Amino acid sequence: MGSNLEAQYLRILSNQFPNVATTATEIINLQSILSLPKGTEHYLSDIHGEYEQFAHVLRNGSGAVKRKIDEEFGNMLSEKEKRDLATLIYYPEERIRMIKNTTWNMDEWYVVMINRLIQVCKSAASKYTRSKVRKALPKDFAYVIEELITGRRDLGNQEAYYNEIIHTVIRIGKAPELIVALSNAITRFVVDHLHIVGDIYDRGPGPHLCMDTLMRHHSVDIQWGNHDIVWMGAATGQLACIATVLRFSARYGNLDILEDGYGINLLPLFKFALDTYKDDPCDCFKLHYREGEYDLSNADIDRKMHKAIAVIQFKVEGQLIKAHPEFHMEDRLLLDKMDLERGVVRIRETLYKLLDTNFPTIDPADPYALSPEEAEVMEKLRNGFIRCEKLQEHVRFLFRKGSLYKVYNNNLLYHGCVPLTDDGKLKEIELCGHKYKGKALYDELEKILRKGYYALDPDEKQLGMDMLWYTWCHENSPVFGKNKMATFERYFIAEKETHEEKKNPYYSWYDDEETINMIMSEFGLTSPESRIVNGHVPVEAKKGELPIKCGGRLIVIDGGFSKAYQPKTGIAGYTLTYNSYGFLLAAHEPFESVEKAVETGSDIHSDTVLVQHVDKRKTVADTDIGQNIKETIAQLEKLLNAYRTGLLAEKE
Repeated sequence: MGSNLEAQYLRILSNQFPNVATTATEIINLQSILSLPKGTEHYLSDIHGEYEQFAHVLRNGSGAVKRKIDEEFGNMLSEKEKRDLATLIYYPEERIRMIKNTTWNMDEWYVVMINRLIQVCKSAASKYTRSKVRKALPKDFAYVIEELITGRRDLGNQEAYYNEIIHTVIRIGKAPELIVALSNAITRFVVDHLHIVGDIYDRGPGPHLCMDTLMRHHSVDIQWGNHDIVWMGAATGQLACIATVLRFSARYGNLDILEDGYGINLLPLFKFALDTYKDDPCDCFKLHYREGEYDLSNADIDRKMHKAIAVIQFKVEGQLIKAHPEFHMEDRLLLDKMDLERGVVRIRETLYKLLDTNFPTIDPADPYALSPEEAEVMEKLRNGFIRCEKLQEHVRFLFRKGSLYKVYNNNLLYHGCVPLTDDGKLKEIELCGHKYKGKALYDELEKILRKGYYALDPDEKQLGMDMLWYTWCHENSPVFGKNKMATFERYFIAEKETHEEKKNPYYSWYDDEETINMIMSEFGLTSPESRIVNGHVPVEAKKGELPIKCGGRLIVIDGGFSKAYQPKTGIAGYTLTYNSYGFLLAAHEPFESVEKAVETGSDIHSDTVLVQHVDKRKTVADTDIGQNIKETIAQLEKLLNAYRTGLLAEKE
């Protein structure tokens, strides 16, 4: 920094720290913060709308809450008592309602539980400054909780004061609210920061609820997955993205996400599908609904809507591919390769029999043109997506808190893959006439995607909108990572070889140390302790596949959070925590229900594996925040020197 700029900066800084005393105090405060243990980071991936399981894993911190209870109480409490205490922390309001129906002396129960919660809260808050704790406490009980967790009950002159606070809270009927506040504070302190490594949307019934929860979270970042990106594209009004979102929702019996969750009117699509495919059984458009969670009376019309929007999707995608020859996706143009009279489709040089030949809206002379009725439906849907304030709020949050990748505390996070060539080198990819690879590819692509939502120039905005669709399904997209999306083939062709979606060579190389070191170096990471945290491709645990790759340098945490994947993976997802002692990987079993958890104290059973145990406990000084603090201390020391040498005059 030049001398003039530095002097100007110090004068600005002196407005906040006007004299030697305030400057010295802040230096002491910041220097002491550096020695505190680093906060716990929590990594989740591929949530796919599974709200109940997602919410539970957030509450239990992938076992971090239970470990904190074990640390505090050890053998002092039975396993059932510790389990009941954990359940109270996860679901305080529901648990209190249940206890009121089974316990005759609530005051005694309140005393016991409040004391136990205070002990856990005190331990969980111990790695933070009192200032940070105070700011994090719920407003209504901030003073009470601070007194309870900072007081010294072992001192005789404080014990009566301490007990009187608790008894007064109970006497005036505020014990339930205090328990809720303490429980929320514990979950807040146990996990300091949350990473979502992509795919909040599609398949499960509650992505909108997951988004509401994330928007309330105290500290979160998101690495976009391809399923997030297609919803982001739909929110811009991009027709191919809208059709894809609707097709997924119809396929999984989740159209109520759009109707009830987001208030988007699907009546135009409903009427069109009923009129157009009235006598069509739509056998190729079976629904992947969940037993006991889907109203079977809707199945017939949902299949018709499924087919209607799928045909529209193939049409608008075809228009998009033709408008962008630089995408090189001509192999995905299949509607014009169909011979409906013969009932076949030509893919490359091979003819395959079509499983469905009833396409009343396809004009053989112009197969990618929307019929007037289809065009009207899509225009109404486009307006619905653009004008849906809740969806726009969620997508703005994804843009604000999200990115294609993140380097955080010396670790690299991304959803899909870093595109590689067959020989394991970074693959050069052309975007807008220029070639990019590695980190530069991510940076340029993200810049274009953001323009799709924010750009004022209509041409830039349209390109960004179309690139959101490209990023959803293109073989060169780092969040997709396959040579094609074989949607057409899976619907209409029986031969399985046409369904194959070949993975990017990255997945053949991500167990190779030299390749992982190259990728890390590309993103500026050179420490042997750095890790890559990867989502997107489910780890098939039941076939013996391991999520830990390259000796622990890369960890894949998509293990089947989505119920649709669980038969394939054999588990219900992996999550990861990174605390001051190292990395812990948790493999979860399926979550039954909130009701079962509240009634029986059941938790998600999780097997944890220690991925890395550090030789020296990590402190704030070892983190990104610590680096920022060190830079601030250096500037404050310059300010202190300026006061002491007379370069700046102190103020009152």
